[in-house]
Amino acid sequence: MKVKVEKDLCIGCGACQAICPDVFEIDDGLSSVVVETIDDELKDDVIEAVESCPTEAIKKED
Repeated sequence: MKVKVEKDLCIGCGACQAICPDVFEIDDGLSSVVVETIDDELKDDVIEAVESCPTEAIKKED
């Protein structure tokens, strides 16, 4: 699985980073992905972060 953050939709609320800090960080007030490919160990947390994003800025690819 891979994820990306659409910067034009992100409001930098930090929910994704709070849920999965191993994959997301806040940089210049917006979220960014710090891991290219998500391994199975982090998959559930990433899915929770995607579903928790209030603006649906995080997109996942299987």
